[in-house]
Amino acid sequence: MKKISVMIPCYNEEENVVPMSKEIVSLFETELAKYDYELLFIDNNSTDNTRSLLREICAKNSRIKAIFNAKNFGQFNSPYYGMCQTTGDCTITMCCDFQDPIELIPQFIKEWEQGYKIVCAIKTTSKENKIMRFLRSCYYKVIRKMSDVDQIEHFTGTGLYDKSFIEVLKKLDDPTPFLRGIVAELGYKRKDIPYEQQQRRAGKTHNNWFTLYDAAMLSFTSYTKIGLRIATIIGFIMAAISIIIALVYLVLKLIYWDRFIAGMAPILLSVLGLGSLQLFFIGFMGEYILSINKRIMNRPLVIEEERINFDN
Repeated sequence: MKKISVMIPCYNEEENVVPMSKEIVSLFETELAKYDYELLFIDNNSTDNTRSLLREICAKNSRIKAIFNAKNFGQFNSPYYGMCQTTGDCTITMCCDFQDPIELIPQFIKEWEQGYKIVCAIKTTSKENKIMRFLRSCYYKVIRKMSDVDQIEHFTGTGLYDKSFIEVLKKLDDPTPFLRGIVAELGYKRKDIPYEQQQRRAGKTHNNWFTLYDAAMLSFTSYTKIGLRIATIIGFIMAAISIIIALVYLVLKLIYWDRFIAGMAPILLSVLGLGSLQLFFIGFMGEYILSINKRIMNRPLVIEEERINFDN
């Protein structure tokens, strides 16, 4: 009997963990009864009642497991680490807020049985804020144009991953993993399944401007080099323009010594313009340096505080 692992990362999801576990267990006891299963929750140091509820859930069903992180290790490390702790023939990852429909699981497994090693859930439509949807679409198009790797648009990481791909993830040893980029770069034969992203069943989203910016910068610094190339090219062009303007001013001043007055305005505009451009690209290069710094420190993805039902 094949074993299916379902991995669900959570953080302050006290209103969702119980109904989520019930629906997944019910699905495997009815429609997917021919499969063995394990359900793994990895909690990223929740501050509400999530952990107490997970302990109760695990006590009632030995096939439900839980990992409690010692602190919040971020939106990328915790799910990635959870995937590497599963033991099934394939691993399905889903959000705990019901934005990813449970009905996708049988579709994932069906495509996996047909030979696909990776099955990705792609958001073709969404009930999220239309402005956010537009900004996400723009981001995906930009990163796809700039990246050397053909990035997957509107893919959040939800999907099915064969055990062979999970083994690849375990061997990567990347302290700042970006799963969406890894799937696009190293993924096996892949099947994309379109779906409509639902609204949260309960609770508030934990994404904010800073988490979204962090995700965007991680993808830029991991899979693009065009930013640094643009900085080099623009720097060269601006330097050439500055030299030409300086020579023109010098010639005009020598020819019309008494009549040509340069004034302070063009000097101030040049200084402010070039200064702001330099600050922008210094900050941009700083993002690359920050990404390198995180990787060379080689710190663990997650420090566990407790794990439940793994002995079973």
